[in-house]
This record gives sequence, C-alpha cells and structure tokens, in this order.
Amino acid sequence: MQRRQSLESVYILPEDSSQALLVGRVWSKAAGGPCPVIVRNGTLCDLTGISPTVSGLFELDNLAERLMADESLPALGTLDQFLSGEAGHLLAPIDLQAVKAAGVTFADSMLERVIEEQAKGDAGRAQAIREKLAPVLGDSLRGLVAGSEQAAKVKTLLQDMGLWSQYLEVGIGPDAEIFTKAQPMSSVTCGDSVGIHPISQWNNPEPEIVLAVRSDGKIIGATLGNDVNLRDVEGRSALLLGKAKDNNASCSIGPFVRLFHGSFTMDVLRKVRVSLLVRGEDDFEMTGESPMEAISRAPENLVAQLRNRNHQYPDGAVLFLGTMFAPVKDRRGAGLGFTHEVGDRVEIATPTLGRLVNWVDRTDACPEWTFGTRALFRNLAQRGLLDKA
Repeated sequence: MQRRQSLESVYILPEDSSQALLVGRVWSKAAGGPCPVIVRNGTLCDLTGISPTVSGLFELDNLAERLMADESLPALGTLDQFLSGEAGHLLAPIDLQAVKAAGVTFADSMLERVIEEQAKGDAGRAQAIREKLAPVLGDSLRGLVAGSEQAAKVKTLLQDMGLWSQYLEVGIGPDAEIFTKAQPMSSVTCGDSVGIHPISQWNNPEPEIVLAVRSDGKIIGATLGNDVNLRDVEGRSALLLGKAKDNNASCSIGPFVRLFHGSFTMDVLRKVRVSLLVRGEDDFEMTGESPMEAISRAPENLVAQLRNRNHQYPDGAVLFLGTMFAPVKDRRGAGLGFTHEVGDRVEIATPTLGRLVNWVDRTDACPEWTFGTRALFRNLAQRGLLDKA
C-alpha cells in the first residue's frame, strides 16, 4: 500500500526548512541505489561523495559546518520528484545505525502500560481498570522525575497499596527501558505503509521524537518516528515485547534528520509539541498533542543509558524517546478504546521536524524488507563506492 503520490514536499518539510539542515536517504534511479542526501531549496543533493552511508556521514566531525560550506553537491532531483516516484523514492534517513527505543517515559502512557498489564491484553477490560487506577496513579506520577528521591517514595507508597508494576519500575525507577525496535535498514519512512500484525486486535501508533546518536554518544540531530505497538500482544506478557514491536514495516522514521545547527538546538527540541492525526476510511478521526516537556527523563539521560562503557554502537544509533500517547477514544464499540483499521492515515508532526505520514496495512500485506547489509555492500561495490563506506 504505497501512496507517495498523495504527498507534496511543502506538506512534509519543517516550517523553517530554508534554515534547516535536513539529511535523509533516497533510492535514486539515476545512481542505481541508496544515496545520503541533503535538502536544499526543495532539491535533494547527493552526499555520496562525502560518505556513501548515513552512518559514516554522521561520524564526521563538524558535519553541519562542512555541509553548509560545500555548495558543489550534485542534485539528484527535487523532493517532489522523489515523492512522486519519478526520480526514485524516499528511504528512512538512516542505514547501518542500531534502531533503539526507550519505553514508558511519559506519565500518561505509563499509566496505560499498567492498564494493559492488568487487562492481560483484553481491550474490553481496560476501561474499568482505567477508572480504578487513574485517580491513584495519575495523581502520584504526574510531574515525577524518574530516579529521584521523590520517585523512590512514590514507589514505596504504591508497593504498600499493592499497585506496583514492572512498567512503573522502568517508568520512575533509576533504570530506563531501552529495547531494540527494529533491525538496521528495516525501517520505513514517510509515504510508506506501516504494518499491524494480523493477530492483533488492539494496537496503536506511538508518535515520538527520535534522536540521531553518533558512536561516541554525541547527539547530533533529531527526526520523527512511529513506534507502532500491539497493545494486546504486549499486554499478555511483557516477554512478548519483541513480537509486539519488531515486525515487518512496524517502525517508521523520517522524513529527514534535522541536524543541530543555528537556532535548532537541544533546548528547542525539549520544548517541541508532537501532534498526532489518525484518519480512517470509516471516517473515524483522532487527534492529540504531546509536549516533550512532559518527559520524565532527560534525553541525555536516556542516551547515557543507551550508550556507555558497558554498551557501544560502532555504527551509531537512533533512539526513540517514548510517547505520552496511548489512545483511548472508542472505535469498535463503547469501552473498547482505540485500535487501528487497515487504510488508516497516520500523521505525526511538529513544526521544526516536519511531518511523517503513513498508511496502515497488515504486516503480511506490506512490502517485505529484503535490502539488508549484504545487499547494501554489494550495491556500493557495484557502484565503486565500497572503499568510501
């Protein structure tokens, strides 16, 4: 279910795209393979001469300054030509990086994870449990800083009440939940289908900010992500996290990584508001907005728990920062909450990073992921680029 033809560049780019350093990746018909690119006035310029992989590109020191200074980059075509398929198509703006995610980092979604656990994956039981737990947990958790002395006191209180949960442990305890969301190069991007496993009857999008992290742990930029989640599968058992999270086309990233440069800084990123729009073929519509300021752990803390002396990523990584969205708007009936239907259009947006647009399909109906690391290096070898990788 590929629908790139319905998108235009002005719709997916940041509002201040003329001042933004936007790095991405495309499959170029002219080049015969994947190319790192930078967006310049609506044109995608080839960065292959600097590095044939985004992973290698992000390892370069003073990358933003280098890209700003180089005015001789060859054009591959306009963004609209890639969105229409004329010049090729967009790829997720990463390649060899590990794709990691932090879970349970916002109080509202933390509460919903506890509800999933209590409901054992049964959407029909969720509302009754929500009404029981929300007054207690909601008041206790809102504004709480994970790992703080106050968080430890709340943990003791909730344990005494018999309300402690493994989700609260990673939500407000000292150790964050960091998991592998997808394999390198398996992510889809803006305009692609995202997949829902056919066994799932209770699932949702998870709109998130995604950090681009170098191998040395330096955060160099950010993009948008959809950490598609199967609530019924994870609700049955937290040990099914891999089945709930890592499926064909279940990870969407993009459309571009915005490098920290000029007015775009980590302090700006901390204050962004991420919006969500789901519009179904059944005329169902759901909207919401998530402020990054509500996160319970600083992005730098999450990166430090991801990459440290005990755990390295030599090709770099991207890190989903978690979501406060756990949609509860009824769709299939009273008290059943939200779940996706095939054909849903999902938009995740913020003015500084643009808009990530996908359509929902079943994982077994989405195009299979076939272009892995071996395929990439074969392609680079055929194009005489392997020695630069």
